[in-house]
Amino acid sequence: MPEPPLIVVAEDHEDILFVLRRALERAGHEVVTTTDGEQALEAVRKHLPDIVVTDVDMPKMTGLDLCRAIRADEELRHIPVVLASGSMLPGDERAAAAGASATLLKPFLPAQLLACVAALLPPRQV
Repeated sequence: MPEPPLIVVAEDHEDILFVLRRALERAGHEVVTTTDGEQALEAVRKHLPDIVVTDVDMPKMTGLDLCRAIRADEELRHIPVVLASGSMLPGDERAAAAGASATLLKPFLPAQLLACVAALLPPRQV
């Protein structure tokens, strides 16, 4: 049986982090959680996840900066990055400029998160 997809989630609000983790784990994903951008970048380098889901407005390093750091690293740049934001508006150019694979505008439903993740995950080898 293949390993479950590994997702690094970066979110500084504990209640939102709990909901994201629970939704992803119930969908069969393995989840590593972090509460700021610097922790997230360390986790990405350590775990080489299948996908990263990050809040935009976080301490120490924003989600946009995290996305740029992932895109600038030869070993990490292939990893899809989903930006989750309550401060960005539809059509905000900053996400695309940072290299984000997708943007979810808060508030979003767990089903929207799962659909976005499923669309970005690489096909699994059986």
